[in-house]
Amino acid sequence: MTHIIADISVSLDGFVTGPDPGPDNGLGTGGEALHTWAFSDDPDDRRILREATARSGAVVLGRHLFDVVDGPGGWDDTTGYGAGEVGRPAFVVLTGSRPESVRLTGLDWTFVTTGLADAVATARERAEAASAAAGRDLDVVLMGGGALIGSALDAGLVDSLTLHLAPVVLGTGTPLFPGRAPRSLVQRSATPTSTATHLTYDVL
Repeated sequence: MTHIIADISVSLDGFVTGPDPGPDNGLGTGGEALHTWAFSDDPDDRRILREATARSGAVVLGRHLFDVVDGPGGWDDTTGYGAGEVGRPAFVVLTGSRPESVRLTGLDWTFVTTGLADAVATARERAEAASAAAGRDLDVVLMGGGALIGSALDAGLVDSLTLHLAPVVLGTGTPLFPGRAPRSLVQRSATPTSTATHLTYDVL
């Protein structure tokens, strides 16, 4: 069965970027510290990254994040979602309008302009097709940004939430939960490593 998993790195004070994020500074000032775990040699960090990539049948991201990863300083053959792992999933971008061009033409992009629910539904279809081809269950991963994940939680579209809690206080930046409605979560796992605490919750 395909699940919808929100997966994002966050600071101890609840920010998913540092201050002043933009196309040339995607994680904001100091925000690189949020993803130290993804480049770590810690065996648990490596396992968590490998397992997350392996279960991804499709990945949803917002337009701002797409502009960062597809920009000149963004992903390449050695960096980005699934780089160095077995294959890369389909990517579904929620956007107000399709980009005029795409730099990363080697990746499977679908652009959805009709809202978040349609983007998640499209990703679910892609993940279910990938599951059938692989002969095992694959999931939809919402990788961000923070506003997309928060909106998906508010809309009841998320089955589980994975937070990679980085040992850093950013002070300001893009908050993950700005004024969100109260919500109950059930902790499913907690894995501390040398670079982060990886937390997974079921969303009720």
